[in-house]
Amino acid sequence: MSFYLFKARYTAKAIKAMVDNPQDREAPARKLIEAVGGKLHHLFFSFGEEDIYALIEAPDDSAMAAGALAVGASGAFAGGATVKLMTPKDAVKAMKAAKKASKSYIPATG
Repeated sequence: MSFYLFKARYTAKAIKAMVDNPQDREAPARKLIEAVGGKLHHLFFSFGEEDIYALIEAPDDSAMAAGALAVGASGAFAGGATVKLMTPKDAVKAMKAAKKASKSYIPATG
């Protein structure tokens, strides 16, 4: 399973709904992520450019995309992004592959 950082901004309508009816959004988020085979590790509300950040573990990019599309289709968010994360082990694997690949690369010359 891969890790993802999902970040998003609520619409004014969604914020108004939460102010009018204060509610914990973690349970609905967890249910959605589990529906695509993933696991919600953390959900945080935040100050700044984004309203929420979620650390999610999903089986693959397609599953994560399905979750992000479902959230986007809900109309509750004005925008956001999904960032794929790598464990240190995966990063070392990528570094080793880059080392091998760099031996066959010929840089452009001026």
